[in-house]
Amino acid sequence: MRLSRYFMPVLKEDPKEAQIVSHRLMLRAGMIKQQAAGIYSWLPLGFKVLRRIEQIVHEEQARAGHIAMLMPTLQPADLWRESGRYDDYGEEMLRIRDRHKRDLLYGPTNEEMITDIFRSHVNSYKDLPLTLYHIQWKFRDEIRPRFGVMRGREFLMKDGYNFDLTKEDALHAYNRHLVSYLRSYERMGLQAIPMRADGGPIGGDYTHEFLVLAETGESEVFYDSQITDLKFGDRAIDYDSVEQCQAVLEEFTSRYARTDETHDQALFEQVPDERRRQARGIEVGQIFYFGTKYSEPMGATVVGPDGARVPVHMGSHGIGVSRLLGAIIEASHDDKGIIWPEGVTPFHAGIVNLKQGDASTDGACEALYAELKAQGLDPLYDDRDERAGAKFATMDLIGLPWRITVGPRGLAANKVELTARRSGESVELSPQEAVARLMEIYRPVFDAAK
Repeated sequence: MRLSRYFMPVLKEDPKEAQIVSHRLMLRAGMIKQQAAGIYSWLPLGFKVLRRIEQIVHEEQARAGHIAMLMPTLQPADLWRESGRYDDYGEEMLRIRDRHKRDLLYGPTNEEMITDIFRSHVNSYKDLPLTLYHIQWKFRDEIRPRFGVMRGREFLMKDGYNFDLTKEDALHAYNRHLVSYLRSYERMGLQAIPMRADGGPIGGDYTHEFLVLAETGESEVFYDSQITDLKFGDRAIDYDSVEQCQAVLEEFTSRYARTDETHDQALFEQVPDERRRQARGIEVGQIFYFGTKYSEPMGATVVGPDGARVPVHMGSHGIGVSRLLGAIIEASHDDKGIIWPEGVTPFHAGIVNLKQGDASTDGACEALYAELKAQGLDPLYDDRDERAGAKFATMDLIGLPWRITVGPRGLAANKVELTARRSGESVELSPQEAVARLMEIYRPVFDAAK
């Protein structure tokens, strides 16, 4: 993509309505536009990052053996009346009545609908285990939407649902999701800590939230600092292995880590004083096991091995896809702008032409652009007739992790400058070496997607 042809309405001044860094930078970088309180249009740059995050989630769900589908945003109220949640959910639910006077709702989550789909098509334990998921826009009518996409009313979410014959099978599904979420967040450049949490309106007494530590987090969290040393990394795991998944759960949840809702001061004080931490965190996902909470009232049963019908054990598992953009920016920025991790950056590198209109620099930039594209990378070429300082400021603001600067003086020695956004360090390389270096940097990103 050439910047002269791209739609990226960058703002020079900080928007007055933005209270936190991620909201301010997303508006300034031309990633979103507010259409109503807590409702945003996703402009091209923001949409590209959104799709990068969504793709990682899809890849890790498929790796874990989970099956993608798509459910509608509007749901019949009668399904929620069956489960008993229609009147209990509260004013966050947007209730609608169509022209035929039928009660509908704009779904905040999909436990009832997926249970209805399951009971309509699955009758035997031989069809289990089964985990279905989708990535879909949700709506919760927050009383006070704020902080941009961090607490909006409309948001993109991955929600998955497992169906199992026994509690033991369902807890394995729970552990499988925990592993897949750890992998997903690390690929996005985040450390998301699983913390014992409260079930809330979804229910269930066995649940963990995944929180990213940030000063602007809405949750107060208490944890053992040893947990921040844990990394899942590129280890191989067999998702069908109960033992392997259970071992990962124990590794990442055995140390104290809780939100304020479930905090136990007596237990916390058993952590050595030098490792006790209190901070704030941004919730970016949650997993639940809730047994037969929905299957019993809604008749989601299967014929078991002994021929008797039994309600299936269920759980649900969510990742806040759109919220993750805000969380990543809160965790990765400086006073110049965003710093995207390589796994989610909208463009893999920026090319800055220091002398637009000069035949040699124009030709070198075009050749670099073509070679990066040929290697499978997605560059953004700033071919605008702007001064160098303005081009550098734009690149710093939008946060591409790598920048190639091309100017007449460097080209005279067959050199371009490759700059790391995070550290600010630059190195002079030949154009061919710069392309090879970027391929080396991004190879782990591409390998993780396989």
